[in-house]
Amino acid sequence: MKEFITGIILIILFSTFSLFIINSENSNSIMEIYTPTKFGIDFNKNNSVDNNEIFCIEGIESFSMEPSEEFYESFAIKNGLNHKQLISLGYLAQDFAQNTLKNKRVQVKKSDKISSECRYGEIYTNGMKYSEMLKHSGFGIINGEIGEPKNFEKNLFSANKLNLVILNHKSNKYHKLDCPYGKIAHDTVYIPKKHLPKQAKQCKYCHLEKNKKFHVKKETRTKIPQIPQPPLVITDDNIKIIFTDYTKNLKPHTKCITNVCSELLSHINNATESIDIAIYGYSEIPGITQSLQKAKNRGVKIRFIYDSKFDPSENYYPNNQKIIDLATSHRSDITDSKTQSNMLMHNKFIIFDNKTVFTGSMNISPTGLSDYDVNSIAIIKSEQIANIYKNEFEQMLNGRFHKLKQCSKMPNKFTLNNSKVEVYFSPQDKPSIRIIQLIQNAQKYIYIPTFLITHKNITEELINAKLRGVDVRVIIDANSTSTKNTKHAILRENKILLKTENYAGKVHSKTMIIDDEILVLGSMNFSNSGDNKNDENVLIIKNPKLAKAHKDFFLYLWTLIPNKYLKTNPKAESYESIGACSDGVDNNFNGEIDNQDAYCKRH
Repeated sequence: MKEFITGIILIILFSTFSLFIINSENSNSIMEIYTPTKFGIDFNKNNSVDNNEIFCIEGIESFSMEPSEEFYESFAIKNGLNHKQLISLGYLAQDFAQNTLKNKRVQVKKSDKISSECRYGEIYTNGMKYSEMLKHSGFGIINGEIGEPKNFEKNLFSANKLNLVILNHKSNKYHKLDCPYGKIAHDTVYIPKKHLPKQAKQCKYCHLEKNKKFHVKKETRTKIPQIPQPPLVITDDNIKIIFTDYTKNLKPHTKCITNVCSELLSHINNATESIDIAIYGYSEIPGITQSLQKAKNRGVKIRFIYDSKFDPSENYYPNNQKIIDLATSHRSDITDSKTQSNMLMHNKFIIFDNKTVFTGSMNISPTGLSDYDVNSIAIIKSEQIANIYKNEFEQMLNGRFHKLKQCSKMPNKFTLNNSKVEVYFSPQDKPSIRIIQLIQNAQKYIYIPTFLITHKNITEELINAKLRGVDVRVIIDANSTSTKNTKHAILRENKILLKTENYAGKVHSKTMIIDDEILVLGSMNFSNSGDNKNDENVLIIKNPKLAKAHKDFFLYLWTLIPNKYLKTNPKAESYESIGACSDGVDNNFNGEIDNQDAYCKRH
């Protein structure tokens, strides 16, 4: 009898343990709560949220802190809710979602519904449907109706007592929810007034008594202009151009959800034979690493070229080993010569199946692939152009870098339907010679969004173009005003319109647009090092459609940068540069991030 009872107990314990293991394996962790019905879920258990791991609850809506105009018009007005109540209910709903799901293991049941925004389905926690919990909380809305009216009334009572304000970390001022200056401010949070830090100050505009007049100083009226964003993806036959707009994303991330990251991911996933990667370095995007692993698993040959410093501690990109582990062959530019090694392998190109070239100014990193920086990327389908890039790649793979490389005997000028394309490599081709010819032939305008200009001869020819009546305009990165040999002051002295950008990310492009016809882009900065020392690639494309698209994007950025930066230069790590004191990035490379930096503290 004892043996029988012992056996039963062991069976029960084993069954319970097995059930626990099964549930653990089928459960997922909520990593991010974007709204009460939209989450980032770690499906692949890599402790991050990838581009395909955004999940939405199907069949139910909720209040949120960023209600859409459609929701306001269809629900709030109908139910007599004002804007302040809507935001306050959203604050409480977010708090409910955080308390219910944050960092908890949940079971997920996916439906067939998928949109560009997320995958849909249901979440279960402790055996209960989250949608039912949300419904009964009084925050859930089904078919335009409150799920649980009694609890909604309680929530509304709490929302009316909440007294939320908008705290601007940048100015340390707080605004009423309907304050126009609170709405346009960056680096803000909604917070109950009783939880404000002691040093917070009232916004004088929105807290002013109605019977008093208040003159808002001109500098406090600065708004980001609301102008239409031009198309960021342009295709003409064999060439696709992608722009990254850094005015919309003020903090880098590792989710592969942008146009450019999705495009790169698609090419990796569709490669069948080979992927040749020549990049300055790799800072990991999990989705890219995973796709390269899958490519290797299906037999695609991966080869890798990258930059390396003579002193390894100076290497900027931390995750080259991720690609090295997947590559059949790899090489950096390091040699026994310190001078040679400290020249840059600064290319940013990838060749897919010896047929398509992915190139431009973008580094394969979170700052590049999240649209945090401004870049121009070209994807060219041409076996001829792929071959000349492959020849360059194999020179480096065989140990010929920088001044050891030889000029290719292959043709470097191609006609692709509506486009004429020229390909140049530094340092052997001296691309500046051809660029200067294009400047000399310009008749109407030369627009240049670029990280920097330090090249003496290019500077002189831009001044000459201005003197003969060409409209010359330049946007440079805030870091570059303190770069050794920078020519921005000389260009301004010679009446060239030059703006220093004022956003968190970098203007990282190396682009020149000429006369609605010519486009210059690639990895080469307009510098002596880029022209004469580093490994670089430059494309010159004659195509009116692509050139005009670049002009439109340049003028869009130009309008968003205040005119005062035609004469003054914002600090890269300061509150003048929008988002730079809250982006988690060392923008001026001094080892101090955000409020550690003196220019952020000083404000």
